[in-house]
Amino acid sequence: MKSRVLKHFVLLILLFNIAGCKKTNTDILYDRNYIDEIKAARRDAAFYRIQNFIPGLNVAIAKQGKIIYSEGFGRASEDLGVPATRSTKFRIGQISEVFTALIYHLLIEDGILHPDSTVQTYYPDFPEKAFRLPVRHLVQHTSGIREPGNAEENSSGINVSIKKGIDNFISDTLVVPPGTFQLPSMFNYNLLGAIMEESTGLSFNDILKKYVTDTLGLENTVIDNPFPFIKDRSDCFDYNFIAQVVHATFFDMRYRAPSEGLLSTAEDLVKFGNALLYSDYLSENIKATLFEPVVLDNKMEAQMTNGWIILNDNPGHRVYGKNGNITGGSAALLIFPDEELVVACAANLPTASTDLPVFHMASHFLQDVDPEQ
Repeated sequence: MKSRVLKHFVLLILLFNIAGCKKTNTDILYDRNYIDEIKAARRDAAFYRIQNFIPGLNVAIAKQGKIIYSEGFGRASEDLGVPATRSTKFRIGQISEVFTALIYHLLIEDGILHPDSTVQTYYPDFPEKAFRLPVRHLVQHTSGIREPGNAEENSSGINVSIKKGIDNFISDTLVVPPGTFQLPSMFNYNLLGAIMEESTGLSFNDILKKYVTDTLGLENTVIDNPFPFIKDRSDCFDYNFIAQVVHATFFDMRYRAPSEGLLSTAEDLVKFGNALLYSDYLSENIKATLFEPVVLDNKMEAQMTNGWIILNDNPGHRVYGKNGNITGGSAALLIFPDEELVVACAANLPTASTDLPVFHMASHFLQDVDPEQ
């Protein structure tokens, strides 16, 4: 009851602020056939932004392969008063993995990579370990490579290349034998990115364009390079030690591009989700393989597959999900394959939890779900 009262109170403030604006937001894409559902989802997004003091975000929803709603809220830059729009690029953190995973499977299909070949086959500079390490364990986070420490997670990484970033863990022993259990670590995907560069002779930036962004028309998905001008890039924010929203610490994300270093928009994330369901560019084998459960050596299924979390929500809908949370940004992407629904959100502030509004937004398009539950 209290949460509903708070929600109505915040929405009254939102409506008051909107009424006082000189200009209305015309940068909205919506399908009138879903107007009631879109209005409800829009309220969820607006409430979430205000409740969590997020400077800016954008959201998007697709149904049956068509984008039916996309909008930006708040500010991309507080200092300059630049509004967040549908094309504002935010840091998407670990959602970067699902782009890299798709490239991995495309390279396998092209015969450039083989899942059972060892890391050393493609990247000879990576030393042999006590256990044989096939490439397939990198994409599934089952390699046994350790997690990064706090200093490594918070490294500014200025002018560090993907291959140079491998030096952080290249000499370390494996924590467990590959395939024993799933240990998510950005090092898995960074090493996979280095292998892609070695095997193709291209930079990861060019690989990303060739295999994903240019081919699928994702015009607002790029590597987060802090030095050149990137059109529509948002400022990045964080919480300080007393939970105030401040400008985030400077980061150069290029060395971790394969794992968590991409910029994107909610609309591009939805387009990506649509491509995984419908694009003729992707073979049916790839579409199926991306979401096949991973079985560990103990015959238990792992929680993730190719970076995705596979789950069933409370009413039993099958969901493919991925969230990202990193200094300066957060994002979430949900695919409901049976309902042909894709929902995404991206913001310029990390979340204290994974509670982005995507599940609430999706609920309005799923007839048997009460968003208040």
